[in-house]
Amino acid sequence: MGTFMEEITLENVEDRTLADNGHLKDTEVRTLTVEAMPDTGAFTIVINEEVREKLGLGIEGEVRSTLADGTTAIYPRTKPVKIQWKNRNIILPAVLIADAKKVLLGALPLEGMDLIVDPVRQALAGAHGDQEMYVIF
Repeated sequence: MGTFMEEITLENVEDRTLADNGHLKDTEVRTLTVEAMPDTGAFTIVINEEVREKLGLGIEGEVRSTLADGTTAIYPRTKPVKIQWKNRNIILPAVLIADAKKVLLGALPLEGMDLIVDPVRQALAGAHGDQEMYVIF
């Protein structure tokens, strides 16, 4: 199976809360559409510093992670970001790997949006069809 990219939209959750409470205009909510590589070997979403800066995401902690090459290090964890793929979304913190070449869409956001990787079509697909599903954590 090869790799492929999917278009996702990321949104700053703190901005959205401020807009919902009338403290920010909807047009001021920072969002970004990016190409992300679905990666079932990654735990969550991985972004780089450029994406973090464009979204204005703060840092709220650290996580120990092991990369595909076996390197283990401690990486910053961002404040929550809304991840949108078509009609599905989930809110999670991201792992920040400052110089990451690609945004990775890991197992937790895929599962949370009820998505699977279709290796034949090289595309994401709904695990239970195209109907939006809500997974309760």
